[in-house]
Amino acid sequence: MITIAGAGLAGLACAHELAQRGAEVTVYENSARIGESSVSRYAGGMLAPWCEAESAEAEVITLGSRALDWWAQITPVVRRGTLVVAPTRDRADLTRFAKRTKAHEVVDEAQIAALEPDLAGRFRTGLHFAQEGHLDPRKALKDLTSRVEKMGVILHLGTPAPERVTLDCTGIKAQLSGLRPVRGEMAILHAPGVGISRTLRLLHPRIPIYLVPRGDHHFMLGATMVESSATCPPTLRALSELMNAAYTLHPGLAEASVVEVGAGLRPAFANNFPQLVWQDGTLFLNGLYRHGFLLAPAMAARAADALMPETRNADHRERRTA
Repeated sequence: MITIAGAGLAGLACAHELAQRGAEVTVYENSARIGESSVSRYAGGMLAPWCEAESAEAEVITLGSRALDWWAQITPVVRRGTLVVAPTRDRADLTRFAKRTKAHEVVDEAQIAALEPDLAGRFRTGLHFAQEGHLDPRKALKDLTSRVEKMGVILHLGTPAPERVTLDCTGIKAQLSGLRPVRGEMAILHAPGVGISRTLRLLHPRIPIYLVPRGDHHFMLGATMVESSATCPPTLRALSELMNAAYTLHPGLAEASVVEVGAGLRPAFANNFPQLVWQDGTLFLNGLYRHGFLLAPAMAARAADALMPETRNADHRERRTA
């Protein structure tokens, strides 16, 4: 029996991987509902490993490139790519982004308009990362929960974990040396007049932003990464900068309804890459930073290798699905 503390993104991904390998798994979660206290509820849900190469280690791209197929077996994944643009005055930022990344095509004004008609005439050039995609984080967590339950994983919601568990996936709550919080702030907008169909990234001198479609003209707007442990709602300054940058992307966003604003603390280590740490007989998986949905599948496989080394090189095509 393998016991897991935390039914957030990391805990559920590990439960899935371990159950596939034949383990009996029990997960304990303090919250009464899945996702209620998980930082993943504030995530963009971008499966964009090639874009992340602009600032992330090469291993993020290598491991993250597997995430699209993994998630597509569990929840709807929109595979329309990522479009990166910048105002004409910030063309140098786009050139720098292109040099640091791969798997993209340089697109001109006409190509941008063909990809996203709503952006016609707004940007002269951009980068299209055609292989990337995105998902709805909250639906993905629910769908992953349903999947692991069908596989026989036992979930105890509203239940503190025992003092000793096999695997700890409690995020920023974990007592691990070197773990720090990185605050992220976001808004969900309803913009009936905006018809964006893929993830957009705007390179902005002060606050680069991303806009992720969530269906029915709803969009997730995010960007901020603040070295802070504050758990308060987003500040007026942060929201003002976020919204002002959004107008640069599409003026129709000025008339959007703000459905929700939120802030979450992402757990991160010094190199912003997740780690597996043994401590007092418990394995900790933590530090997913801003790459949770991108790296959770690969890190869950590494955790399963550590806990079930006899399955490390086994063929798991015949998976347990209950």
